[in-house]
Amino acid sequence: MFFVKLNNMSPVKQKIMLLLLAGLALGFTHNPYRQWKIVKGVSKEWNRINEKKLRDEIRQLYQSKLIGKKENSDGSCTLSLTEKGKLKALTYHFEKMKIERKDWDGKWRFVSFDIPEKIKRAREALREKLRTLGFCELQKSVFVFPYDCKNEIDFVIEFFNLRRHVRFGILEYLDNELDLKKTFRLL
Repeated sequence: MFFVKLNNMSPVKQKIMLLLLAGLALGFTHNPYRQWKIVKGVSKEWNRINEKKLRDEIRQLYQSKLIGKKENSDGSCTLSLTEKGKLKALTYHFEKMKIERKDWDGKWRFVSFDIPEKIKRAREALREKLRTLGFCELQKSVFVFPYDCKNEIDFVIEFFNLRRHVRFGILEYLDNELDLKKTFRLL
């Protein structure tokens, strides 16, 4: 897990937000391996939090309306991210996102888009994010990458709210594959 200092938010507060986001991620992840990675990372970070600081930070997050609190019938309490909190936590995750570069499976992942002029800022932001993630631009609206990245691309598309304008696919052959292999240092 990673934690960055943004908007003067303390490291403990950032951990709380990202731990709650991890709970949200578990709900969307159907891959047992990814679920295990999330739980493993969460438990490490949870053990590093000072209990008094934790209570103080939760109180402040609750007051700032980033998290909500619900009293349960058994006397326990459930904390969850509010919509405002989800947006803030997702923004932290978005800014530090990286795609893991494992062994190449010989397939190319491509992202293509046709985004209307009226939302060209979103189009430029998507282009910039794809470049930052390491994609190679084949054309203005077609990018390629050699490693598994479907989950990350789905996240980026949802983050920019561009689902209906963006396509993702996997190719087994590209006619300029040799150039791409050199670009991605796969030779």
